[in-house]
Amino acid sequence: MAKGLGDLMKQMQAVQAKMEQMQEELAEKKVEATSGGGMVKVVANGKQEILEIKIDPEVVDPEDVEMLEELVLAAVNQAREKASELQMNGLSGLTGGLKIPGLPL
Repeated sequence: MAKGLGDLMKQMQAVQAKMEQMQEELAEKKVEATSGGGMVKVVANGKQEILEIKIDPEVVDPEDVEMLEELVLAAVNQAREKASELQMNGLSGLTGGLKIPGLPL
């Protein structure tokens, strides 16, 4: 029984090492999302961190700030969604598709 527990601990350590490597890789991957026909562009990494927001000056209208806010929000949400998909794809490959409590799926 102790041997089985030791094997399980080794497997868990291997999974943890792979997860750390995957997190490093996710930090390097980038996703891009746009809204307003490309007028607002958001770049995020695979860890769902927003790295860049670009706004075309043509969309900046002092009379309609609400539209710009909506475009930025839409692009940010889309970028985070794409980054989340990167995470899920990486984790499902790591866990063989099993849903493990505590993992960010």
